[in-house]
Amino acid sequence: MLTTQTRGAFLEKLSAMNPGAFSERQEAELLAAVEEIRELKRQKNAVILSHFYMPAELQVAHTDGGIADFVGDSLGLSVAAKSVEADHIIFCGVKFMAETAKVLNPVKQVLLPSFDAGCSLAESITGADVRKLKEQYPGVPVVAYINTYAETKAEADICCTSRNALDIARSLGGDRLIFLPDLFMGRNLQTRIKAETGKELILWEGKCEVHEQFTPQRINGLKLMYPEAQVLVHWEVPDNTVADALTGAGGVVGSTSDIIRFVGESKTRQFILGSECDLGATLRGMYPEKEFIVPCIKCPHMKQITIQRTLEALRSIGTEKEVLFEVTLEEEISRRALAPIERMLAFA
Repeated sequence: MLTTQTRGAFLEKLSAMNPGAFSERQEAELLAAVEEIRELKRQKNAVILSHFYMPAELQVAHTDGGIADFVGDSLGLSVAAKSVEADHIIFCGVKFMAETAKVLNPVKQVLLPSFDAGCSLAESITGADVRKLKEQYPGVPVVAYINTYAETKAEADICCTSRNALDIARSLGGDRLIFLPDLFMGRNLQTRIKAETGKELILWEGKCEVHEQFTPQRINGLKLMYPEAQVLVHWEVPDNTVADALTGAGGVVGSTSDIIRFVGESKTRQFILGSECDLGATLRGMYPEKEFIVPCIKCPHMKQITIQRTLEALRSIGTEKEVLFEVTLEEEISRRALAPIERMLAFA
């Protein structure tokens, strides 16, 4: 049974992240699910990794009465996955993230609560596409954004996240890099990479279906309404929006962790967020004294992961139903994808 203190801690944290979002009945249902999940994690020696874009109830940490053992961005969760000692990993994220956890933990069971949790970026490119690029540009290093499937990572020289892309670009030889698959992130990085390293980026045409919706008109309209606010935009936002967004108002373009750190260090009280809606919940939970204006654009893939589906994945462990949730990879793909992922982690 959840203690009164644990229940109170969970509801307090949830309310801070998503105020007024749940009725008393919904809170009671959430508490029942949380209680069972916490007990099943103990019984089955399982951990839950949860991304910042998950619904707020999946981001509340175990220590705050919730279910998440690790909460983070793609890089943070990759690092956490590598150090996991439990027998089972429940990945509250999207498929490419769960695949990365499996590559890093080949003998552990990785379960994804919904295989409908895809990614428009990951689906924009295949391993065959990368092989064609390498034929077209022989000898040019291939940097694959972590938002790719394992078959694509297996063809890359190194992976990166939005947090370490610049460091990785600096480390590679030559005067050109193939950067894939995010076109807008590539364009946003290109100016800085060119200035710092002299390298040109060869880009792919992939786009994040969430971040591409942050147009200059959307952000500039909010800047007019909230003239004192600083703007927080992800690398995956269109480059023309980024250029407009940071003119005058100030703010940051960067990874999810860059955004979180910037808010913590900023003396500004008000921020406009140009990223996935539930990052707003994360920020409200971390900085309750600050205000976040959030155009609520949700990732439809991330929202396939719910607390009920997470519970079902845990219940399935050791039963015939676990095949519905278990992440499996071809041994050769997993082996070849490991090296570029580990090279990326060296920059973590």
